[in-house]
Amino acid sequence: METHHLKQLQDILQNNFAMSSIGITPLVGYDSYNYKVKSNKGSFVLKQYPNSPEIITLVKSENQVLNRLSNLKNYDFPLAVVTQDGEDLVINEDFVYRLLSFVEGEFLGDVIHTPDLMQSFGVFLGSMDKILLTTYDTAIAARHFQWDLKHFNDNKIYLPYITNSKDRNLAAYFFMQFNEQVSPVQHLLRKGIIHNDANDWNVLTTNGKVAGIIDFGDMCNSWIINELAIGITYIMMGKEEPLESALPVIRGYHNIFPLEEKELDVLYYLVAARLCTSVCNSAYSKTMKPSSDYITVSEKGAWDLLHKWLSLNPIRAKDAFRKTTGFPYSKKPKFEYQLKRRKNYLSDALSLSYKNPIEMSQSAFQYMYDTSGNTFLDAYNNIMLAGHCHPIVVQAGQRTMAKLNTNTRYLYEELLVYSEKLLSKFPSRLNKVFFVNSGSAATDLAIRIAMKYTRKNKVMVLEHGYHGNTRIGIDISHYKYNNKGGGGKQDYIVQTPMPKAFGSIYKDDGTAGNHFASQMAVQLKRNNGEIAAFIAEPIMGCGGQVPLAKGYLQEVYPKIREQGGICISDEVQVGFGRLGEKFWGFEMHDVVPDMVILGKPMANGHPIGAVVTTTEIAQSFENGPEFFSSFGGNPVSCAIGHAVLKVIDEESLQQHAKKVGNHLKGLLNTLHQEYPEIIADIRGSGLFVGVEITDTNGNPNTQLAVDIKNRLREVFILIGTDGPYDNVLKIKPPLSFTLQDSEILVAEIHLILKDLIKF
Repeated sequence: METHHLKQLQDILQNNFAMSSIGITPLVGYDSYNYKVKSNKGSFVLKQYPNSPEIITLVKSENQVLNRLSNLKNYDFPLAVVTQDGEDLVINEDFVYRLLSFVEGEFLGDVIHTPDLMQSFGVFLGSMDKILLTTYDTAIAARHFQWDLKHFNDNKIYLPYITNSKDRNLAAYFFMQFNEQVSPVQHLLRKGIIHNDANDWNVLTTNGKVAGIIDFGDMCNSWIINELAIGITYIMMGKEEPLESALPVIRGYHNIFPLEEKELDVLYYLVAARLCTSVCNSAYSKTMKPSSDYITVSEKGAWDLLHKWLSLNPIRAKDAFRKTTGFPYSKKPKFEYQLKRRKNYLSDALSLSYKNPIEMSQSAFQYMYDTSGNTFLDAYNNIMLAGHCHPIVVQAGQRTMAKLNTNTRYLYEELLVYSEKLLSKFPSRLNKVFFVNSGSAATDLAIRIAMKYTRKNKVMVLEHGYHGNTRIGIDISHYKYNNKGGGGKQDYIVQTPMPKAFGSIYKDDGTAGNHFASQMAVQLKRNNGEIAAFIAEPIMGCGGQVPLAKGYLQEVYPKIREQGGICISDEVQVGFGRLGEKFWGFEMHDVVPDMVILGKPMANGHPIGAVVTTTEIAQSFENGPEFFSSFGGNPVSCAIGHAVLKVIDEESLQQHAKKVGNHLKGLLNTLHQEYPEIIADIRGSGLFVGVEITDTNGNPNTQLAVDIKNRLREVFILIGTDGPYDNVLKIKPPLSFTLQDSEILVAEIHLILKDLIKF
């Protein structure tokens, strides 16, 4: 501290409070300068504020509130010390000074958080809010600032200062949920004056109980439940089981100042709002005071808790809050009743996943939440490429739906911007796009265009391929037409073996690819000049997550083109960066198709699909009846699709898929070394991984694969099974899936194998 400034402070204390033997030590502060004072009269805190009418009014109001709180016995609050002239403030031209009594005790952040201490903390907060319930102050009521959760949305302006895009979008998700879950019921929440910052460095303890609180600078008139939300937020930081650590605080509060059900039901989202307020303001403040440890002291803890909070099912939190306060659990229909309703209205042709089906209620990024309060780690839903309920994607749809939704017979910016951005991801010759509603519709259209362009009628397909649920889609999907109850192969379909290196006698070094391409050439010769299109997925999903053998497409594509056909790459499952190494699957095979089919993850679950092709092929389709899709390419779909591309780029999801996918495959390979006969093959790329399960004789072990899938479901992890024998574990999670998630998944598979495999 500068000598001149120190002298000024000493003069203020001597002249106004008749102090001597003064020692002054700076304390950290956010909006004010704070000093600990030791003198002949004892210890005090001196606070220095900029001089303004607003601050003078607020500080005087604060003093009145502190006087009211002094009526609470057994608790200590900082009370204003009056000057020799009987004033509670010292005012000069530049600053306002206030001297407060010094509250003794150990900070809550420095002591062990026992259940008894936590309950006493709740009792303290409840006692404070109860006595202030009948206190009203116009200056405090008129205060509007971003640390009041009632004005949580004011903090949105700080989101861009969060430099990590994934963290930024995590915070944006909770802003979105606040507006969905809290804003509609805000008028029902009780209001009153609250301290508004009961963090563990403002709360004092003595002998294992809360003894007082300091720093009323954030005091406001807000929803009373915010007091508790803020208090438990800081209690939960750094805890292994954050929810459980909060319950004694809530119980203690409720015993003194009974809570209402509607307050408890929004508490989960208010905790998230406080955490987001903290990280947003820290991100902004670091640009103003980059060297301030005080500003960022709780930032890491806040981010850690925010990630843990995301993994907590909101229903579980709500029911825990209700249980600890004696309220009944939230009502939900019985599972058997829901199954009965489904059977009444839907056909059994629509299957349910898992032996023990799940009723879902919400989802977020890599998590899905069921109605019973469980959180599932989703390693299965490849459609939600950017992550479940990604805020950038959701808000793009909401904004556009509120503005315009029409069809491609009109000009609108969303269609043009999205088309340009999407086509920029392709080789230059693939420069025309047809938008439809799904991957299946895209497949249907692609085959129609191919037949029109080539004037040929046959389609060459791979065994075990799947390309959609339309009539044409099923015709060209061996997975469907060859299945039990399927209609069998149509005459215009030419079927060729799936080029799967594993299980053949050939290595995947080009030898297997050459072998299968030779087989294909024999069939092509029998139908020479008749093949309109050859269609294949670069990695075959329903075939068992099988990457086409190396070199296969490089041999096949020229042969198809030589006899007048075109080559179609079905990127519905593998496209948009999921494979890590490449954005599109065909790039892994060093080929460029004539046409590409898109769907599934294209809009993160919103129904959209597309056919991307060349100018020449597109023009051939212009000479017949007009092509029109009522919903294909509508503004809402285009805005959502564009948002997905934005997220892929901003969050570097392709690079993330590569990093996490390599880590996942490394973990699985370690497991393979322990169970070489069971985990027979690990294949795929990025976050599109297949694990082939066999028995000790090398035969497909369907039952074990299904058992692993269902056992994982019971420990709240979602994967699927696929392949001709349903013996391949398919792992294709949202790209928000993390390194840690990979470790959790493989660790659970390991435990299941140890339990099921008896050598």
